[in-house]
Amino acid sequence: MNSIRPANKIFIKVEMLTRKKVTMPWNRIMSAGQWMLAVCCLIASDGLAAGGEKVTAIAPGEDHVLFLQTNGNVWGCGANTDGELGIGTTLDSMERVQVDIADVAALAAGDSHSLALYRDQTVSAWGKNTYGQLGNGPDTSTCWPVPVSGLTEVTALAAGYGYSLALRSDGTVRAWGYNGSGELGNGSIFSTNIPVVITNLSGVAAISAGIYHSLALRNDGTLWAWGWNYYGPLGNGTNAFTNRPVQVIGLTEVRTMAAGGYHSLALKQDGTIWAWGDNSYGQLGIGRYEGSSYSPAATNVPMQVNGLMDIIAQPLVSIIRWY
Repeated sequence: MNSIRPANKIFIKVEMLTRKKVTMPWNRIMSAGQWMLAVCCLIASDGLAAGGEKVTAIAPGEDHVLFLQTNGNVWGCGANTDGELGIGTTLDSMERVQVDIADVAALAAGDSHSLALYRDQTVSAWGKNTYGQLGNGPDTSTCWPVPVSGLTEVTALAAGYGYSLALRSDGTVRAWGYNGSGELGNGSIFSTNIPVVITNLSGVAAISAGIYHSLALRNDGTLWAWGWNYYGPLGNGTNAFTNRPVQVIGLTEVRTMAAGGYHSLALKQDGTIWAWGDNSYGQLGIGRYEGSSYSPAATNVPMQVNGLMDIIAQPLVSIIRWY
């Protein structure tokens, strides 16, 4: 399948150095630093596979990376100060270490916490829990996977800075953890350590989390956003945060989307890509470089990315620039 791959050179490097190929979920959020961490861990661990099982997905956090194998086993490497590797200790590891879970279908990693979606559609979490981002009731961090309270029939996960999202099979979304800028989308700004329903949001097909803002793609092709909005990553024409989902202006027939650190991207059915939010480094692809800054520096409404047409790939990549 053709795909949009900003990190294509690093992807090729992984294959060359390990002589194996890994299938990446290209809607994942992965910075250059996280890519290099993943590469180092994989090389140090003597390749991408263990016991003949290929790695089918990678979930990058701020300073740690998780790997999912085809048999449902999970491995990790990197920082582990808060137990985000889920191996029972808080010791960092630049070698691949196995998480004591099985039958996993998908992974997500926040800044210092991790999520696993099992094949039975339940979820567990581990790592930092200052804001209740593990969703298990208490606010105590843990270096072992613990079940997320009352969460079943989950089909997808996303994780931001101190908060977590889960898409259920009925098209509704649950959220838990940090909520200082409305990241949970439930009409409040109070953090919670158990999942809550995101207000007035149904028929959702996909979710994505940035640092402090989130996106939801509905089955009707419209895009909705909530949370932090200083640079306009919500795309609703304002720079005010919102604790309830708002529709992204002027976007219909959206095929897929991705939330970056403080910006957002969308791929439409017509093959065009649209971007909005922070453009301090030219990440929106809509302005020319002018000495030390890009123009415009930010936009709070979607703008078409220059020179990209007829994009047919389903996945879309955005990059988080963690603190």
